Amino acid sequence: MSVNVLIPSALRGFVDRQSEVEAEGATVGEALAHVAAQYPDLKHQIYEDDSNLRGFVNVFVDGTNIKKLKGLDTPVANGATVMIVPAIAGGF
Repeated sequence: MSVNVLIPSALRGFVDRQSEVEAEGATVGEALAHVAAQYPDLKHQIYEDDSNLRGFVNVFVDGTNIKKLKGLDTPVANGATVMIVPAIAGGF
């Protein structure tokens, strides 16, 4: 299945400055793995060494956080939108 993966501005430097990339996969995990294989520098930004998502990375499928679904095993339909959202902290 072909899905669109939206890349936030903070991570676009790892995907040739693209705001969106196309990926293949039947699940969120497969789609993200496909993108990570195309852009290895992105992989280190979103995954821990053990291939789990970093704790500060949230992923949404068609607007729903995968933590409320089946995590990386969440199925994706053809044409679905997967959005990567890293938490950003700041203050003074």
